[in-house]
Amino acid sequence: MKVWLKALSLLVSVSCSVSAQPEVYLEGEFTQGGLIRGKAEGASKVFFNDVELPLTADGRFVFGVGRDAPSTHKLTVLENGKTHQRELTFSRRQYDIQHVNGVAQKYVTPAPEVTERIQRDGQNVRSARTTMTRLPYIFDTAVMPAQGRISGVYGSQRVFNGEPRNPHYGLDVAAPVGAAVVAPLNGTVLLAEDLYFSGLTLIIDHGFGVSSTFMHLSKFSVAVGDKVVQGSKIAEVGATGRVTGPHLDWRINWQQERLDPALLPGLNITP
Repeated sequence: MKVWLKALSLLVSVSCSVSAQPEVYLEGEFTQGGLIRGKAEGASKVFFNDVELPLTADGRFVFGVGRDAPSTHKLTVLENGKTHQRELTFSRRQYDIQHVNGVAQKYVTPAPEVTERIQRDGQNVRSARTTMTRLPYIFDTAVMPAQGRISGVYGSQRVFNGEPRNPHYGLDVAAPVGAAVVAPLNGTVLLAEDLYFSGLTLIIDHGFGVSSTFMHLSKFSVAVGDKVVQGSKIAEVGATGRVTGPHLDWRINWQQERLDPALLPGLNITP
């Protein structure tokens, strides 16, 4: 359940002061993979664990926890020279783990000649996800970027011939090649490249360290640097990269932390 939580029950002072607590609100699902949006009225600084969070002029901020994050985290708010701190608890999730044996080795381990390309792709993606702007769009309500059956979920994992593969960090939408992909939120295009694993790939910045990634596309409708508007066409569904059929793989990152798109506050997903 997506909820608003008020600071008077969330935050306690680490000093002996009995002064009033700051007005802080948190919105989102407190579970692994969740993105949390908050507002700290009158705060000068906010920290999630030891990371200082950039604030909007009216004190809004965002953070998230990954697939295998521990349950306990810390939120710290500085206001009028006082420090207020609270422990936040995120629930653990059960993920779909599939064991598949008898898979040809070439599908388990990429050929040595593509290793350099894979490393270069990874660096380009990581670099795009270091972008930190003050675009306010992550505080809006997202829409689904494609229409179709949900064919893959966040956190699932396959074990090929006893060797665990990387977990799946996206939300898969089954759709035919050429189906429209639209921007779930306003933003700026950070990357538009053909990558080894994910094929034609777009990354869009929504602000405050949060970005969307769209994978296995057949066509780009935008280019790096373009400003996109929520609901506008940005690409077409495809089957490029390492896939078995056409679909959109949509991912959400808070900086380098991989989050679950299905947990975006207010997102309406039709099965």
